[in-house]
Amino acid sequence: MMTPVFLTSKQPGKGTVMDKAIERRTFLQAAAAGLLVLPSGSLFGAATPNGKLNIALIGAYGRAIAHYDGLARENVVAICDVDETHLDFANEKFPKAKRYVDWRKCLDHKNLDAVVICTLDHTHAFVANWAMNRGLHVYCEKPLANSVEEARVVRATYLKHKDKLATQVGTQRHVHENFNRIQELIRDGAVGELKSVCAWGNRQIPKPGYLPAAGTPPKNLHYDLWIGPSPMHPYNPEYFSGQPGANCLQWNMYWDFGSGQVGDMGSHTMDIAWNALDAGLPTSAEATGDPVHPEVTPVKLAMTCEIPANDWRPAVPVTWYQGGAMPDNPNDYVDLNKVGHGAMFKGTKGTLVAGFETRALLPNSENGDLTYYTPRTEDKLLRPVRNFQREWIDACKGGLVTSCDFDYGGKMIEMMMLGLVAYRAGKKVDYDSENGRVTNSPEADALLRREYRKGWTLNG
Repeated sequence: MMTPVFLTSKQPGKGTVMDKAIERRTFLQAAAAGLLVLPSGSLFGAATPNGKLNIALIGAYGRAIAHYDGLARENVVAICDVDETHLDFANEKFPKAKRYVDWRKCLDHKNLDAVVICTLDHTHAFVANWAMNRGLHVYCEKPLANSVEEARVVRATYLKHKDKLATQVGTQRHVHENFNRIQELIRDGAVGELKSVCAWGNRQIPKPGYLPAAGTPPKNLHYDLWIGPSPMHPYNPEYFSGQPGANCLQWNMYWDFGSGQVGDMGSHTMDIAWNALDAGLPTSAEATGDPVHPEVTPVKLAMTCEIPANDWRPAVPVTWYQGGAMPDNPNDYVDLNKVGHGAMFKGTKGTLVAGFETRALLPNSENGDLTYYTPRTEDKLLRPVRNFQREWIDACKGGLVTSCDFDYGGKMIEMMMLGLVAYRAGKKVDYDSENGRVTNSPEADALLRREYRKGWTLNG
């Protein structure tokens, strides 16, 4: 039983950012449980009625719009965007929120509890890492990182503070109950002993190279902050075209701004497989695809990472296909191209083909025998997540557990980024996951990291 928390009117002494975050977290947990006794005028009492979180929305348009209604139940005290017209739009929903154009300044907003990150892909790891260093809970849209090193740094920071912080990677399709059913099928032996796993996406978005200079940035756009830590490229309005929520398709195919479909739909679709695998970090990676372009990520790509064994399955190859590269159909009457984005698990006794909301179990035997497998009873089924954002908000207030925290999501994106390293290096790479280095190629090892502009640091 939780003991009621009594807060006096005495102000706390000067502590670290993390100390102040912990003090506030104790308040929120107690308030959520109905165990808080507040005197008049005490710290946090007026600012957070009913134990609501003080949240900064960083990246206030596009994908961020999907967060508006859920966040409106909390206190959105700050909004940040490099485009001031986006701030105007967000202010209609959050009129009391303070406006920022630089996320670094936004993170120092007084009495923040948490941040939701909907910025450009090449800044995700920066904002997430800086926020955690300040004792803030973090929800970060996918991809969590844009390089192997970024994935490792963000995951390491989270693991250092995991007993204090709630994190969630924005792979919101994870809420589909199909994810749980797939995990149960694989863990319970529906395909026998697992032999290989793959996932694929069907998008094809070719780009010729970085766009040429065209015009000047409008006054509402802080273009230098849009570029952020990446090398400078000249302004072109095409980077900013496209519908809200789909604008990423105008820039995420460029190496300095994203990782193409690997980090985009790859984050969602590989999650189907990753959720079932209970996987550690890869030991090797190799890839084939379009000829390597110095500026643009590939359209067509097949990359395979070897995942080590654990206590219930052997080591398995995990492959990502995109842009027309596809795994072989498991039999003559299944066409994987009709699945769109999907995953496939092959085992000694059967094959499981799955999409985000569909699945088909195909036994290897010609007579369709499935007597070797006993489905779980209803009382043994994994519990659904229901609401992905709400799961994180509740975790911020107590418990800290989420479905796609930065340990789970960090390992998955590290594997995906390692596959891109193998593709760019043009060779199979052997990977020391304990120390985060490629052991057989100095050239490939250098690709684990990105170069940042002067004045930008990942660990601020």
